[in-house]
Amino acid sequence: MPVPVPQPCSAPAAENSSGAGLTLLVIEDDPAGTFTAPELSTAAGARVRIRAARNLTEAGRLLTDDVDCILLDLALPAGAEARDDGEGEEDGLATLKHVLRIAPRHAVLALTAEDDAELAAEAVRVGAQDYLFRGELDSRLLSRAIRYAVERKRADVAQHQLTESRLLAQENARLERGLLPTPLLDGSDLRFAARYRPGRSRALLGGDFYDTVRTPDGTVHAMIGDVCGHGPDEAALGVELRIAWRALTLAGLCGDELLSTLQEVLEHERESEEIFATLCTVDIAPDGRRAGLCLAGHPAPLIARHGRAAQLLPYEDGGPALGLLPRARWPRRQVELGGAWSLMMYTDGLIEGRVGDGTRRLGQDGMVAMINRQLAEGLTGEELLEAAVTQVRELNGGELTDDVAVLLLDRDQDTARLRPPGGARSVNIPRPRPASPARAQRPPL
Repeated sequence: MPVPVPQPCSAPAAENSSGAGLTLLVIEDDPAGTFTAPELSTAAGARVRIRAARNLTEAGRLLTDDVDCILLDLALPAGAEARDDGEGEEDGLATLKHVLRIAPRHAVLALTAEDDAELAAEAVRVGAQDYLFRGELDSRLLSRAIRYAVERKRADVAQHQLTESRLLAQENARLERGLLPTPLLDGSDLRFAARYRPGRSRALLGGDFYDTVRTPDGTVHAMIGDVCGHGPDEAALGVELRIAWRALTLAGLCGDELLSTLQEVLEHERESEEIFATLCTVDIAPDGRRAGLCLAGHPAPLIARHGRAAQLLPYEDGGPALGLLPRARWPRRQVELGGAWSLMMYTDGLIEGRVGDGTRRLGQDGMVAMINRQLAEGLTGEELLEAAVTQVRELNGGELTDDVAVLLLDRDQDTARLRPPGGARSVNIPRPRPASPARAQRPPL
Protein backbone atom coordinates (compact mmCIF):
# COMPACT_ATOMS: atom_id res chain seq x y z
CA MET A 1 0.00 0.00 0.00
CA PRO A 2 1.60 3.33 -1.00
CA VAL A 3 2.25 5.77 1.78
CA PRO A 4 0.03 8.86 1.40
CA VAL A 5 2.68 11.57 1.49
CA PRO A 6 3.29 14.40 -0.98
CA GLN A 7 4.85 13.59 -4.31
CA PRO A 8 8.59 14.27 -4.79
CA CYS A 9 8.15 17.59 -6.46
CA SER A 10 8.00 21.24 -5.58
CA ALA A 11 5.16 23.40 -6.75
CA PRO A 12 4.78 27.07 -5.97
CA ALA A 13 1.77 28.23 -4.06
CA ALA A 14 0.60 31.70 -3.18
CA GLU A 15 1.75 32.70 0.29
CA ASN A 16 -0.61 34.56 2.55
CA SER A 17 -0.45 36.21 5.95
CA SER A 18 -0.70 32.93 7.86
CA GLY A 19 3.04 32.26 7.65
CA ALA A 20 6.16 31.87 5.54
CA GLY A 21 6.98 28.87 3.38
CA LEU A 22 8.18 25.57 4.82
CA THR A 23 10.42 22.83 3.43
CA LEU A 24 9.49 19.20 4.13
CA LEU A 25 11.92 16.30 3.63
CA VAL A 26 10.12 12.97 3.15
CA ILE A 27 12.22 9.85 3.86
CA GLU A 28 10.39 6.77 2.55
CA ASP A 29 11.32 4.04 0.10
CA ASP A 30 8.12 4.56 -1.97
CA PRO A 31 7.29 8.25 -1.71
CA ALA A 32 4.42 8.20 -4.25
CA GLY A 33 1.38 9.44 -2.36
CA THR A 34 -2.17 10.59 -2.84
CA PHE A 35 -1.63 14.30 -2.05
CA THR A 36 0.07 16.74 -4.32
CA ALA A 37 2.16 19.65 -3.17
CA PRO A 38 -0.44 22.28 -4.18
CA GLU A 39 -3.09 20.51 -2.09
CA LEU A 40 -0.75 20.44 0.91
CA SER A 41 0.14 24.11 0.45
CA THR A 42 -3.50 25.13 0.33
CA ALA A 43 -4.25 23.26 3.53
CA ALA A 44 -1.19 24.67 5.27
CA GLY A 45 -1.99 28.20 4.24
CA ALA A 46 1.61 28.72 3.06
CA ARG A 47 3.96 27.44 0.42
CA VAL A 48 5.39 24.00 1.22
CA ARG A 49 8.45 22.82 -0.65
CA ILE A 50 8.81 19.04 -0.88
CA ARG A 51 11.98 16.97 -1.02
CA ALA A 52 11.89 13.19 -1.15
CA ALA A 53 14.55 10.62 -0.26
CA ARG A 54 14.27 6.82 -0.62
CA ASN A 55 17.02 6.03 1.91
CA LEU A 56 19.28 7.65 4.48
CA THR A 57 22.06 8.27 1.98
CA GLU A 58 19.77 10.40 -0.18
CA ALA A 59 18.38 12.06 2.93
CA GLY A 60 21.89 13.10 4.01
CA ARG A 61 22.43 14.84 0.67
CA LEU A 62 19.06 16.61 0.74
CA LEU A 63 19.22 17.63 4.41
CA THR A 64 20.21 21.31 4.45
CA ASP A 65 19.66 24.17 6.86
CA ASP A 66 16.54 25.34 5.03
CA VAL A 67 14.69 22.08 5.77
CA ASP A 68 12.09 22.77 8.46
CA CYS A 69 10.60 19.32 9.03
CA ILE A 70 11.40 15.67 8.29
CA LEU A 71 8.69 13.06 7.68
CA LEU A 72 10.25 9.65 8.38
CA ASP A 73 8.60 6.30 7.72
CA LEU A 74 9.54 4.05 10.66
CA ALA A 75 9.16 1.03 8.36
CA LEU A 76 12.18 2.17 6.34
CA PRO A 77 14.84 -0.55 6.65
CA ALA A 78 17.88 0.39 8.72
CA GLY A 79 20.71 0.91 6.28
CA ALA A 80 24.44 0.79 6.78
CA GLU A 81 24.37 4.34 8.14
CA ALA A 82 22.15 3.41 11.07
CA ARG A 83 24.15 0.25 11.77
CA ASP A 84 27.36 2.27 11.75
CA ASP A 85 25.85 4.33 14.56
CA GLY A 86 25.88 1.24 16.75
CA GLU A 87 22.16 0.45 16.43
CA GLY A 88 21.28 -3.12 15.58
CA GLU A 89 18.91 -3.99 12.73
CA GLU A 90 16.42 -5.39 15.21
CA ASP A 91 15.95 -1.96 16.78
CA GLY A 92 12.75 -0.60 15.25
CA LEU A 93 13.89 2.95 15.92
CA ALA A 94 17.44 2.65 14.56
CA THR A 95 16.59 4.74 11.49
CA LEU A 96 14.90 7.40 13.61
CA LYS A 97 17.86 7.61 15.98
CA HIS A 98 20.19 8.07 13.04
CA VAL A 99 18.03 10.87 11.62
CA LEU A 100 17.93 12.60 15.02
CA ARG A 101 21.71 12.46 15.18
CA ILE A 102 22.29 13.95 11.74
CA ALA A 103 19.47 16.52 12.12
CA PRO A 104 19.55 17.68 15.77
CA ARG A 105 17.93 21.06 15.00
CA HIS A 106 15.19 19.85 12.63
CA ALA A 107 11.63 18.89 13.53
CA VAL A 108 10.88 15.19 12.92
CA LEU A 109 7.53 13.49 12.30
CA ALA A 110 7.35 9.69 12.64
CA LEU A 111 5.04 7.81 10.22
CA THR A 112 3.86 4.32 11.20
CA ALA A 113 0.94 1.86 10.91
CA GLU A 114 -2.22 2.17 13.01
CA ASP A 115 -1.53 -1.07 14.84
CA ASP A 116 1.88 0.11 16.01
CA ALA A 117 0.86 2.80 18.49
CA GLU A 118 3.46 1.65 21.03
CA LEU A 119 6.28 2.14 18.54
CA ALA A 120 4.87 5.55 17.63
CA ALA A 121 4.80 6.64 21.27
CA GLU A 122 8.34 5.37 21.76
CA ALA A 123 9.45 7.44 18.75
CA VAL A 124 8.24 10.58 20.50
CA ARG A 125 10.03 9.57 23.70
CA VAL A 126 13.23 9.07 21.71
CA GLY A 127 13.05 12.56 20.21
CA ALA A 128 10.46 12.90 17.43
CA GLN A 129 8.12 15.87 17.76
CA ASP A 130 4.98 13.88 16.82
CA TYR A 131 3.75 10.75 15.02
CA LEU A 132 1.17 10.07 12.31
CA PHE A 133 -0.70 6.92 11.26
CA ARG A 134 -0.74 6.05 7.56
CA GLY A 135 -4.41 5.20 7.34
CA GLU A 136 -5.56 8.43 8.99
CA LEU A 137 -3.29 10.71 7.02
CA ASP A 138 -4.79 13.49 4.92
CA SER A 139 -3.54 16.85 3.68
CA ARG A 140 -5.10 18.89 6.48
CA LEU A 141 -3.80 16.61 9.24
CA LEU A 142 -0.32 16.50 7.70
CA SER A 143 -0.24 20.29 7.26
CA ARG A 144 -1.25 20.85 10.87
CA ALA A 145 1.27 18.25 12.08
CA ILE A 146 4.10 19.92 10.14
CA ARG A 147 3.39 23.33 11.63
CA TYR A 148 2.99 21.86 15.12
CA ALA A 149 6.25 19.88 14.84
CA VAL A 150 8.19 22.92 13.63
CA GLU A 151 6.92 25.12 16.47
CA ARG A 152 7.49 22.42 19.07
CA LYS A 153 11.05 21.92 17.86
CA ARG A 154 11.66 25.66 18.08
CA ALA A 155 10.33 25.61 21.62
CA ASP A 156 12.51 22.60 22.49
CA VAL A 157 15.61 24.30 21.09
CA ALA A 158 14.81 27.52 22.95
CA GLN A 159 14.28 25.61 26.19
CA HIS A 160 17.55 23.73 25.69
CA GLN A 161 19.40 26.99 25.09
CA LEU A 162 17.77 28.52 28.15
CA THR A 163 18.80 25.54 30.27
CA GLU A 164 22.36 25.78 28.98
CA SER A 165 22.40 29.51 29.72
CA ARG A 166 21.18 28.90 33.26
CA LEU A 167 23.80 26.23 33.85
CA LEU A 168 26.48 28.52 32.45
CA ALA A 169 25.24 31.35 34.65
CA GLN A 170 25.37 29.08 37.69
CA GLU A 171 28.93 28.02 36.85
CA ASN A 172 29.92 31.64 36.30
CA ALA A 173 28.28 32.63 39.57
CA ARG A 174 30.27 29.98 41.43
CA LEU A 175 33.45 31.20 39.79
CA GLU A 176 32.48 34.80 40.49
CA ARG A 177 32.12 34.01 44.19
CA GLY A 178 35.74 32.88 44.12
CA LEU A 179 36.77 35.94 42.17
CA LEU A 180 34.89 38.41 44.35
CA PRO A 181 35.52 37.20 47.90
CA THR A 182 34.16 38.30 51.23
CA PRO A 183 36.89 40.25 53.04
CA LEU A 184 38.21 38.72 56.26
CA LEU A 185 38.40 41.79 58.49
CA ASP A 186 36.96 40.57 61.80
CA GLY A 187 38.51 42.58 64.61
CA SER A 188 39.67 45.41 62.37
CA ASP A 189 38.42 48.99 62.59
CA LEU A 190 38.98 49.59 58.87
CA ARG A 191 35.99 49.97 56.57
CA PHE A 192 35.87 48.13 53.26
CA ALA A 193 34.09 48.80 49.96
CA ALA A 194 34.58 47.43 46.45
CA ARG A 195 33.16 47.66 42.94
CA TYR A 196 33.69 45.27 40.05
CA ARG A 197 32.59 45.40 36.42
CA PRO A 198 33.74 42.94 33.70
CA GLY A 199 34.69 44.36 30.34
CA ARG A 200 33.17 41.58 28.18
CA SER A 201 29.58 42.08 27.06
CA ARG A 202 27.11 40.06 29.19
CA ALA A 203 29.99 38.56 31.17
CA LEU A 204 29.81 37.93 34.89
CA LEU A 205 33.53 37.98 35.52
CA GLY A 206 36.85 39.01 34.04
CA GLY A 207 40.57 38.87 34.70
CA ASP A 208 40.63 41.35 37.60
CA PHE A 209 40.76 40.06 41.18
CA TYR A 210 41.17 41.40 44.72
CA ASP A 211 41.11 40.30 48.34
CA THR A 212 41.54 41.60 51.90
CA VAL A 213 42.40 39.63 55.03
CA ARG A 214 43.48 40.36 58.61
CA THR A 215 46.14 38.12 60.09
CA PRO A 216 46.25 37.18 63.81
CA ASP A 217 48.89 39.84 64.58
CA GLY A 218 46.38 42.55 63.59
CA THR A 219 47.93 43.43 60.23
CA VAL A 220 45.43 44.04 57.42
CA HIS A 221 46.61 42.80 54.02
CA ALA A 222 44.95 44.01 50.81
CA MET A 223 45.62 43.05 47.23
CA ILE A 224 44.31 43.87 43.76
CA GLY A 225 45.47 42.35 40.49
CA ASP A 226 44.81 42.04 36.78
CA VAL A 227 45.48 39.07 34.49
CA CYS A 228 46.08 40.20 30.92
CA GLY A 229 43.02 39.36 28.81
CA HIS A 230 39.29 39.31 29.50
CA GLY A 231 38.06 35.75 28.90
CA PRO A 232 37.03 32.89 31.17
CA ASP A 233 40.55 31.42 31.18
CA GLU A 234 41.94 34.70 32.50
CA ALA A 235 39.16 34.85 35.08
CA ALA A 236 39.96 31.33 36.25
CA LEU A 237 43.65 32.21 36.57
CA GLY A 238 42.69 35.30 38.57
CA VAL A 239 40.76 33.11 41.00
CA GLU A 240 43.77 30.82 41.41
CA LEU A 241 46.08 33.74 42.11
CA ARG A 242 43.67 35.26 44.62
CA ILE A 243 43.28 32.02 46.54
CA ALA A 244 47.04 31.45 46.46
CA TRP A 245 47.61 35.00 47.77
CA ARG A 246 45.18 34.48 50.64
CA ALA A 247 46.74 31.15 51.60
CA LEU A 248 50.29 32.53 51.45
CA THR A 249 49.31 35.63 53.41
CA LEU A 250 47.65 33.64 56.17
CA ALA A 251 50.76 31.46 56.23
CA GLY A 252 52.84 34.53 57.06
CA LEU A 253 54.45 35.44 53.72
CA CYS A 254 54.71 39.08 52.71
CA GLY A 255 56.41 41.36 50.23
CA ASP A 256 59.01 39.96 47.83
CA GLU A 257 58.77 36.40 49.18
CA LEU A 258 55.01 36.33 48.62
CA LEU A 259 55.19 37.79 45.09
CA SER A 260 57.98 35.43 44.08
CA THR A 261 55.84 32.47 45.12
CA LEU A 262 52.83 33.90 43.28
CA GLN A 263 54.94 34.19 40.14
CA GLU A 264 55.75 30.49 40.42
CA VAL A 265 52.04 29.72 40.69
CA LEU A 266 51.34 31.86 37.61
CA GLU A 267 54.09 30.20 35.59
CA HIS A 268 52.72 26.75 36.37
CA GLU A 269 49.05 27.59 35.76
CA ARG A 270 49.09 29.87 32.72
CA GLU A 271 48.36 28.48 29.25
CA SER A 272 51.24 30.27 27.52
CA GLU A 273 54.35 32.20 28.44
CA GLU A 274 52.73 35.38 27.10
CA ILE A 275 50.25 35.50 30.01
CA PHE A 276 51.20 37.83 32.84
CA ALA A 277 49.49 39.56 35.76
CA THR A 278 49.95 42.90 37.48
CA LEU A 279 49.56 43.12 41.23
CA CYS A 280 49.47 45.67 44.04
CA THR A 281 49.73 44.55 47.66
CA VAL A 282 49.43 46.62 50.83
CA ASP A 283 50.01 45.44 54.39
CA ILE A 284 48.67 47.90 56.98
CA ALA A 285 50.25 47.80 60.43
CA PRO A 286 48.05 46.97 63.45
CA ASP A 287 48.13 50.61 64.60
CA GLY A 288 46.76 51.67 61.20
CA ARG A 289 49.30 54.49 60.77
CA ARG A 290 51.75 52.97 58.29
CA ALA A 291 51.81 50.35 55.56
CA GLY A 292 54.11 48.38 53.30
CA LEU A 293 53.52 48.74 49.55
CA CYS A 294 54.59 46.37 46.75
CA LEU A 295 53.86 47.03 43.08
CA ALA A 296 54.26 44.41 40.34
CA GLY A 297 53.64 46.40 37.18
CA HIS A 298 50.42 47.77 38.68
CA PRO A 299 49.18 51.37 39.05
CA ALA A 300 49.95 52.97 42.41
CA PRO A 301 47.07 53.31 44.92
CA LEU A 302 45.36 56.59 45.65
CA ILE A 303 45.40 57.96 49.21
CA ALA A 304 43.43 60.81 50.76
CA ARG A 305 44.44 61.91 54.25
CA HIS A 306 42.09 63.84 56.47
CA GLY A 307 41.74 67.42 55.31
CA ARG A 308 43.96 67.00 52.25
CA ALA A 309 43.33 66.22 48.59
CA ALA A 310 43.80 62.72 47.24
CA GLN A 311 47.13 61.85 45.64
CA LEU A 312 48.96 58.81 44.29
CA LEU A 313 51.32 56.85 46.51
CA PRO A 314 54.96 56.63 45.33
CA TYR A 315 55.49 54.10 42.56
CA GLU A 316 59.16 54.55 41.59
CA ASP A 317 60.31 51.40 43.41
CA GLY A 318 57.85 49.02 41.75
CA GLY A 319 58.87 45.75 40.15
CA PRO A 320 57.78 44.05 36.90
CA ALA A 321 54.47 42.30 36.36
CA LEU A 322 54.29 38.68 37.48
CA GLY A 323 55.34 36.27 34.77
CA LEU A 324 57.50 38.66 32.75
CA LEU A 325 60.99 38.20 34.18
CA PRO A 326 62.41 35.12 35.90
CA ARG A 327 63.96 35.70 39.32
CA ALA A 328 62.49 39.21 39.48
CA ARG A 329 62.37 41.16 42.75
CA TRP A 330 59.67 43.39 44.20
CA PRO A 331 60.92 45.84 46.87
CA ARG A 332 58.57 46.70 49.72
CA ARG A 333 58.23 50.45 50.32
CA GLN A 334 57.21 51.85 53.70
CA VAL A 335 54.38 54.41 53.52
CA GLU A 336 53.17 56.70 56.31
CA LEU A 337 49.35 56.79 56.37
CA GLY A 338 48.59 58.97 59.39
CA GLY A 339 45.65 58.87 61.75
CA ALA A 340 42.67 59.22 59.39
CA TRP A 341 42.95 58.21 55.76
CA SER A 342 41.34 56.46 52.82
CA LEU A 343 43.19 54.16 50.44
CA MET A 344 41.82 53.31 46.99
CA MET A 345 43.31 50.45 44.96
CA TYR A 346 42.17 49.93 41.36
CA THR A 347 42.93 48.15 38.09
CA ASP A 348 43.89 49.92 34.87
CA GLY A 349 40.37 49.57 33.47
CA LEU A 350 39.47 52.59 35.59
CA ILE A 351 42.06 54.84 33.96
CA GLU A 352 42.28 53.54 30.38
CA GLY A 353 38.78 54.55 29.29
CA ARG A 354 38.53 57.27 26.65
CA VAL A 355 37.50 60.84 27.32
CA GLY A 356 35.05 62.01 24.66
CA ASP A 357 35.18 61.02 20.99
CA GLY A 358 38.95 61.37 20.59
CA THR A 359 41.79 59.07 21.52
CA ARG A 360 42.67 60.76 24.81
CA ARG A 361 42.56 58.49 27.85
CA LEU A 362 41.47 59.43 31.34
CA GLY A 363 44.81 58.42 32.84
CA GLN A 364 45.88 58.57 36.46
CA ASP A 365 45.92 62.37 36.59
CA GLY A 366 42.37 62.50 35.24
CA MET A 367 41.27 59.90 37.76
CA VAL A 368 42.80 61.83 40.67
CA ALA A 369 41.03 65.02 39.55
CA MET A 370 37.73 63.13 39.17
CA ILE A 371 38.00 61.58 42.64
CA ASN A 372 38.81 64.94 44.22
CA ARG A 373 35.72 66.47 42.60
CA GLN A 374 33.59 63.67 43.98
CA LEU A 375 35.15 64.06 47.40
CA ALA A 376 34.27 67.75 47.31
CA GLU A 377 30.66 66.71 46.67
CA GLY A 378 30.71 64.71 49.91
CA LEU A 379 30.77 61.22 48.40
CA THR A 380 32.32 58.44 50.48
CA GLY A 381 32.57 54.67 50.59
CA GLU A 382 30.25 52.68 48.33
CA GLU A 383 28.70 55.86 46.90
CA LEU A 384 32.10 57.17 45.87
CA LEU A 385 33.11 53.97 44.10
CA GLU A 386 29.78 53.70 42.30
CA ALA A 387 30.02 57.32 41.16
CA ALA A 388 33.61 56.83 39.98
CA VAL A 389 32.86 53.74 37.88
CA THR A 390 29.71 55.33 36.45
CA GLN A 391 31.46 58.54 35.49
CA VAL A 392 34.36 56.68 33.85
CA ARG A 393 31.82 54.77 31.75
CA GLU A 394 30.02 57.99 30.80
CA LEU A 395 33.28 59.67 29.79
CA ASN A 396 34.06 56.64 27.64
CA GLY A 397 30.74 57.01 25.84
CA GLY A 398 29.53 53.52 26.73
CA GLU A 399 30.66 50.25 28.26
CA LEU A 400 34.37 49.92 28.97
CA THR A 401 36.31 47.32 27.00
CA ASP A 402 38.54 46.42 29.95
CA ASP A 403 37.58 44.96 33.31
CA VAL A 404 37.33 47.37 36.24
CA ALA A 405 37.92 46.57 39.91
CA VAL A 406 38.16 49.15 42.68
CA LEU A 407 38.83 48.50 46.38
CA LEU A 408 38.55 51.07 49.18
CA LEU A 409 39.85 50.90 52.77
CA ASP A 410 39.40 53.79 55.16
CA ARG A 411 40.06 54.72 58.78
CA ASP A 412 38.44 57.73 60.45
CA GLN A 413 39.42 60.06 63.30
CA ASP A 414 37.05 58.57 65.88
CA THR A 415 38.56 55.10 65.34
CA ALA A 416 42.05 56.51 65.72
CA ARG A 417 41.16 58.09 69.08
CA LEU A 418 39.54 54.88 70.36
CA ARG A 419 42.50 52.69 69.52
CA PRO A 420 44.49 51.66 72.63
CA PRO A 421 48.13 52.81 72.83
CA GLY A 422 50.48 50.65 70.78
CA GLY A 423 47.68 49.18 68.72
CA ALA A 424 47.83 45.92 70.65
CA ARG A 425 44.13 45.44 70.61
CA SER A 426 41.62 46.82 68.16
CA VAL A 427 38.22 48.23 69.01
CA ASN A 428 35.30 46.94 66.94
CA ILE A 429 33.20 49.79 65.57
CA PRO A 430 29.93 48.88 63.83
CA ARG A 431 29.97 49.83 60.18
CA PRO A 432 27.95 53.07 59.85
CA ARG A 433 25.43 53.72 57.13
CA PRO A 434 26.53 55.96 54.24
CA ALA A 435 26.47 59.52 55.50
CA SER A 436 25.10 62.61 53.82
CA PRO A 437 27.43 65.53 53.01
CA ALA A 438 26.05 67.43 56.00
CA ARG A 439 27.55 64.94 58.45
CA ALA A 440 31.06 66.00 59.33
CA GLN A 441 34.09 64.03 60.52
CA ARG A 442 33.66 61.29 57.92
CA PRO A 443 36.80 60.08 56.16
CA PRO A 444 37.60 62.09 53.06
CA LEU A 445 37.34 59.13 50.69
